[in-house]
Amino acid sequence: MMCTRDEKGQFEEPNPRDESVNSIARAHRQAIAEGRDGYIDPSTGYFVFTVRYLSDRGKCCQSGCRHCPYKRDERLPD
Repeated sequence: MMCTRDEKGQFEEPNPRDESVNSIARAHRQAIAEGRDGYIDPSTGYFVFTVRYLSDRGKCCQSGCRHCPYKRDERLPD
């Protein structure tokens, strides 16, 4: 699950009370602890990069990555 965009094209953050968000957080923490670049999303089966991997890239790719470490204004084009 990537962040989705609303009708204005802005990224929407996932609902933190959603159980799928909790399972994502667990998978992310485990990947970080094991030194992996990413993990398989427990809901969709997609590969998701960790915040560590994305930070090491050095710049935002503008793809709406779930764990993007860059400020929102650095992620979205004008």
